[in-house]
Amino acid sequence: MSRPCFSPVIKPDYGRLAISHDAPGLRPMKNTIKTLRRRSERCQKSNFSLCCIWTWAFITINLILIALFLLDGPVASYAQNHAQILKPMGSTITDFGKSDWILFGSLFIFAEALVAYRLSPTLRGRFQAAFVSHMAIYIFLCVSLSGILANVLKRIIGRARPNMYDQLGFLSFDNFAGSARFESFPSGHATTVGALMMAMALIAPPYRLVFLSMALWLGFSRVIVGAHYPSDVIAGLALGAWFSLAMAIVFARHKILFQQKPDGLPVLRHPLPVSLRPRSPTYRKPDYRSSFASYRPRFARS
Repeated sequence: MSRPCFSPVIKPDYGRLAISHDAPGLRPMKNTIKTLRRRSERCQKSNFSLCCIWTWAFITINLILIALFLLDGPVASYAQNHAQILKPMGSTITDFGKSDWILFGSLFIFAEALVAYRLSPTLRGRFQAAFVSHMAIYIFLCVSLSGILANVLKRIIGRARPNMYDQLGFLSFDNFAGSARFESFPSGHATTVGALMMAMALIAPPYRLVFLSMALWLGFSRVIVGAHYPSDVIAGLALGAWFSLAMAIVFARHKILFQQKPDGLPVLRHPLPVSLRPRSPTYRKPDYRSSFASYRPRFARS
């Protein structure tokens, strides 16, 4: 009795599907199964700890509530009735929380990186350009999408701004009012600042304390100029920071720009050549060219 020309054999292996065959017609199915299997294993290996998420969410919510009931009223009353020493400085730096310059700048860098990728004569130059383009599009997505989310939330919540404190108090809400006077919580500027500074801290970890201090000063400049309550700023900073962290995890799961450590936190696949550590007498400059040369963007892999 002759053996048939096609005889697929399906073998279950702990929930996995393996197909052995000698017919080329099932090759696309086999590739699809392999892709799904790799994606499932990658997601199972790189899970961000739920315990860590709930811990930081618990801390953030309590900070917002403490600021809401203990700080918002006194701060708004003081701002309405007293001249502030820091107001000129706050008026100067508060516009850095606008997203326009960040979005246009990141898009410009992304376009320049794409041009450099196509015009570079060397393979290493192309990979460096791809690396820069991934950073630019990451920052653009973090700032733009978190800003959209913040604007949707502030229109739904409809909290009155501090300039209406004398008439309405600090716990006045008018949902879907359609007026900027009732769009205080969360702060859009603080959300943009939180998203940008968290993204920069993930890209350049040695400077994370610098980015943290910048986020606090730029965020609370909205309180100094009387545009938001402290709880609005805390909520905005937390929203933007968590959005950038979540976006980095998404990038890491698709092997773009980031990778996840065993605890689930995202780090750059190839660190930037920046450090604040003093150089020892035996210090040798690392070869970052080999690091960039080994970087393979997803679209360049076979």
